[in-house]
Amino acid sequence: MSAIKGVLIDLSGTIHIDKKVIPGAIEAIQRLKASEIPFRFATNTTKVSSKQLVDKLTALGFDVEEKEVFTSLSACRDMITSKRLRPFLIMEDAAMDEFKGIDVANPNAVVVGLAPTKFNYEKLNEAFRLLSSNPGTELIAVHKARYFADKDEKLSMGPGGFVQALEYASGVTASIVGKPTTNFFKLALEQINMEDTPEQVAIIGDDVSNDLGGGAKELGLHRFLVRTGKYRPEDSKQDADLNVFESVVEAIDHIIAQYKKP
Repeated sequence: MSAIKGVLIDLSGTIHIDKKVIPGAIEAIQRLKASEIPFRFATNTTKVSSKQLVDKLTALGFDVEEKEVFTSLSACRDMITSKRLRPFLIMEDAAMDEFKGIDVANPNAVVVGLAPTKFNYEKLNEAFRLLSSNPGTELIAVHKARYFADKDEKLSMGPGGFVQALEYASGVTASIVGKPTTNFFKLALEQINMEDTPEQVAIIGDDVSNDLGGGAKELGLHRFLVRTGKYRPEDSKQDADLNVFESVVEAIDHIIAQYKKP
């Protein structure tokens, strides 16, 4: 396989779980920066805005700049702006900062992120009525993850099931913005100027489907699965082409070691 000259790294479940840092992850990221291998954190995290996410990572001890984080929320805002949509947003309050300045009057789109406090009958029914009563109203999922590693390190429901409920009830198929869509990965690759050489980029993540499936596989990225976060033993058996590591620490050290080879 091609040498790895760039890296995309998932956040939640890969370098931290809520407020718990994966042991050694802070130092591993420092080593990656020192190696000068171009990288981006590429995340589907949608409960907070990009700025708040960077603030959280900084508080955990990571040396992170906002330009180093590419989120599905920022990609979603770009889509809404380019298509001139007026969204009905199902988002956590902390994520709403990402959409400041967006016109939300008389919505012509429903946009769903991971919003545990908003996933109630009233809110979902309001979205359903918009979709079913106004032909042409778009349904957009920031991502459709089935589950995520919660702060208690157990799995909790992701937005996928709620998006599918809206699809089933309204008959409208959702457009997906974040991982694992090919477009998301292409945009992330552009950020490290490696859109033309995806086969030289590794993606590190804990979700065998949303981090390492879809576009990551289609584009030919090196796919590194870590045994942290939402990882379950059966995940490593799903795809013979996966590289499996104990954690992001071992994955990063492997990349740095091969990068230094003449």
